[in-house]
Amino acid sequence: MSTLDDLAGLARLSARTWLRTAAWGFGTSIRVARSAVDLVAGPGRDDDVITLPPGDIEELPDAPAEPASLRERGAELLRRSADVERDDGAHPAYARILEELHPDEARILRLLALDGPQPAVDVRSLQLVGLSSQVVAEGLNMIGTQAGCRDPERVHAYLDNLNRLGLIWFSKAPIEDPSAYQVLEAQPAVLDAVKSASRAKTVQRSVRLTPFGRDFVEVCLPLESDAATGSAEEP
Repeated sequence: MSTLDDLAGLARLSARTWLRTAAWGFGTSIRVARSAVDLVAGPGRDDDVITLPPGDIEELPDAPAEPASLRERGAELLRRSADVERDDGAHPAYARILEELHPDEARILRLLALDGPQPAVDVRSLQLVGLSSQVVAEGLNMIGTQAGCRDPERVHAYLDNLNRLGLIWFSKAPIEDPSAYQVLEAQPAVLDAVKSASRAKTVQRSVRLTPFGRDFVEVCLPLESDAATGSAEEP
């Protein structure tokens, strides 16, 4: 009888292990656990029923949305767009974009909104043969300083993020004020790039707000000087 009891105990232990694994991996219900234990222990052995604590059952992640569900959401958007009396307010992406902006990037957006497109230059090295050229430095600008960024040396990363979010774009067209390029090309970073290459030349570019970026600034950023700089009003 001792050997049979040992085998029965081993079987019940195996059942417990299997049930915990199944409950964790597949969200098995308590009813399945009861049935499996009864099968091993036999009828009339209610004392061996396993009750799994709530923490042992893990919910499965939500399944991807079905195409039909996505089409229903798209149809709802089209229905709302046909409602001429409906005002949906700000673009739904604006709240998410605000969470992905660095404070310095907000200053850059404000500069572009108030002062317009900003000059930028590429420095290229002309080849001795043919008309081709190689890039020595690109996108050099004074935006970080002009915007009053706390970390102006990170301005290229800021601009890349703003471009990724669809708020700015890098234009090949220069701005209309030629004197702005004269000031920019006299900056140490540009002079160093020109000196580092033989037969170097500068190519004028610009950084501009996209229409999406302009609407974002008008909706989300205060453009008044006191609010934008965080200055406190006099009591």
